Amino acid sequence: MIISAVVPCYKEKGRILGVLEKFGDIVNHIIVVDDACPENTGKFVKNNCEDPRVEVIEHDKNLGVGGATLTGYARAIELNSEIIVKVDGDGQMDPGMIPILIRPICNGISDYSKGNRFFRLDNISTMPTTRVIGNLILSFTSKMSSGYWKIFDPTNGFTAIHGKVAKLLPMEKMAYDYFFESDMLYRLNTLRAVVTDIPMEAIYGEESSSLKISSVLFPFALGHLKNLIKRIFYLYFLREFNLASLELIFGITMTLFGTIFGSINWYDSITTGIPATTGVVILAALPFLIGTFLIVSFLNYDLQNQPDSPLHPSL
Repeated sequence: MIISAVVPCYKEKGRILGVLEKFGDIVNHIIVVDDACPENTGKFVKNNCEDPRVEVIEHDKNLGVGGATLTGYARAIELNSEIIVKVDGDGQMDPGMIPILIRPICNGISDYSKGNRFFRLDNISTMPTTRVIGNLILSFTSKMSSGYWKIFDPTNGFTAIHGKVAKLLPMEKMAYDYFFESDMLYRLNTLRAVVTDIPMEAIYGEESSSLKISSVLFPFALGHLKNLIKRIFYLYFLREFNLASLELIFGITMTLFGTIFGSINWYDSITTGIPATTGVVILAALPFLIGTFLIVSFLNYDLQNQPDSPLHPSL
């Protein structure tokens, strides 16, 4: 089995050699992608790393962590890799955990596995508070947009994917920035790939994260909204039209009607001082309640409609 590791790098010169030293013999190829790093991390690795498995690819311009990872994926596919692992170059992930990370894929029960820093409660106490809050918010929005309701820690960059599944990814359409991991989950769900969470510990040193919650909050929210709409349309209207599709249509329609009709009559009652009649109240409340029930029913169906049959054995 050929296993390749992709290590995207940007301003990681001080930590990259320590990361590369931790890769065990299970990894056949280590692809370091210098994403136009101002510290010339790629050249530094070429001059100081003697591991014959290490190959350095240098970008002429900065594409973002997603773009660097996809460059590594493309090279790993050229090397006929059966499993492609992504490890960030900042030292927050332990390459020694790769055998555990890839186990579900090797056993044929998963197509994609990723780290989850929130599985063990004692790990959370070592995590910066801003990261905990940010990841809680991002995890819930990612559940909605990706459809993987049982997956947590969506921005975790310690991942592994089967090579055959990686070939199916529309790499030219995927996010190149920090939204890459979340966008990856959305793309995998449209392929109906099985995703598995792997408990892990994150190593936080003195480095400062370049991912600022305030700067990514709006772009992430917009990205999740777009992916949610596309996923719902693709899975429930384009690929398949079923009872859940009708529940969503009637649920949204009735909820909007009840809300708009009730708001108009409530405003009229306030401005005229004439209380709304019982019939008007019922006509506003009943569609709203039924519509809300239908939307909840759709969400329950969507929660149960997660991929459960691995994709790669049939490819």
